Amino acid sequence: MGDLTSAGRLRVVVVGAGFGGLEAVRALARANADVTLIDRNNHHVFQPLLYQVATAALSPGDIAWPVRSIFRRQANVTVVMADVDGVDAERRVVHADGGLAFPYDILVLATGATHSYFGHEEWATAAPGLKTIDDATDIRRRLLLAFERAEIATDEMERRRLLTFVVVGGGPTGVELAGAMVELARHSLARDFRRIDPAAARVVLIEAGPRLLPTLPEQLSVVARRALERMGVQVLAGTRVTGCEAGVVHCGEDRIAASTIVWAAGVVASPAGAWIGTERDRAGRLRVEPDLTVPGHPEIFAVGDLAGAVNADGRPVPGVAPAAKQMGRYVGRVIAARAGRRKAPAPFRYRHHDDLATIGRRSAVVAMDGLGCSAGSSGVPPTSGI
Repeated sequence: MGDLTSAGRLRVVVVGAGFGGLEAVRALARANADVTLIDRNNHHVFQPLLYQVATAALSPGDIAWPVRSIFRRQANVTVVMADVDGVDAERRVVHADGGLAFPYDILVLATGATHSYFGHEEWATAAPGLKTIDDATDIRRRLLLAFERAEIATDEMERRRLLTFVVVGGGPTGVELAGAMVELARHSLARDFRRIDPAAARVVLIEAGPRLLPTLPEQLSVVARRALERMGVQVLAGTRVTGCEAGVVHCGEDRIAASTIVWAAGVVASPAGAWIGTERDRAGRLRVEPDLTVPGHPEIFAVGDLAGAVNADGRPVPGVAPAAKQMGRYVGRVIAARAGRRKAPAPFRYRHHDDLATIGRRSAVVAMDGLGCSAGSSGVPPTSGI
C-alpha cells in the first residue's frame, strides 16, 4: 500500500485499538499529523467486562464498539483492519497480512497482551483465557453446553463432571469470573431445568499464591475469599496447576474433573517486541525510556501492556486499563508536540487511583489511594482501614 498521508504532515501509525491505542489517536485530533490506526479487529472491546459476556450476563454488543464509528468525526484518522506481522524499523515500514505496507514517521505499538501458560502452551485448548469477544463467547458456549449435557446425562459421575467449573488464577479476572459463574448457576439458570439443579454446580478457583488478589491489601484478600466461599465457590489457594487436558485439571497428585476450565493465571505481552528486535523483560514487555519511546528508536513508542514502564520511584506501572489510557494520552501529546515543533511534555508519570474487584451481584472490594474497603450484603460485612 502506498503513502496514505498528505505531504508535509507527520505520518503516525498506531498498531492496536485497545485502551492505549485509542487514547493516543484521540490525543492527536488537532495535531499536524495523519494517523493510520491498524487492528486485526474492527471493534474496540471493554475488556474489564468480558467476564460478564462469558457468563451470559451481557451480550457482546454491550461491551464492543466499532472503531470506525469512534473516529468517524476525526478527519485525520484512517482505520485499517489488518493483522500486523512485522516492522522494518530501519526503513520505518509496518507490514501486515496480504502484503500491506504502511510507512511511518512515528510508530505507536499498543498491541496489548495475551494469555501466559508459563511454558505450557498445550494447555490453551483445554483452558482458554479471556482476552477477546471470541474468547468470551467460546467460554459462554462451554458453560451453557455443560448444563444442557448434564440435563440428559444418565451417569451420576459424568453429571458431576459436567457441573464442575474451574477457574485458574486468583487475580481480579479469576475472582470476578468465579463469582459470576455461581450467579449464573444459582440465579440465571435456577428454574430452567427439570432433571438437574443448576445451583448444585461446583465452582473451583485455583490460585498458586498464598492469597487471592495479591496486588490488593491483605485484608481485602481475606474479605474476597470469605465472600466467594459464602457464595459457594471452593477456593484452593497455595495450589499450583501442574497439568491441563480436556476435562481434567491436575494439581500435583490431585485431579479435578471439570467440563469447563478457564485460564486467568497470567499474561504475556504480544510478540511486537520481536518485530523491532529490542530488549524485553520476562513478561515480554518492551523496556522504554521515561517518555515511553523504545531505547535506540525515538520514533517508536510502546504503551499499555506492551510497555515495561516504571514510575520515578522504580515501581512498575500495572497492566490495567487506566494505565494504558494514561500512556496513550501522554504519547499522543508527545507526538503532537513534535508535529507542532513544541517542547515535549515532562516524562510520563502514572497516577494510580484505585483497584476494584466485583464478587457476584452484591459484593465488591476496592482499594483507593491506600484505603482498602469492601461493600456487600448477603452476609458479607463492609470493612475498611488498610
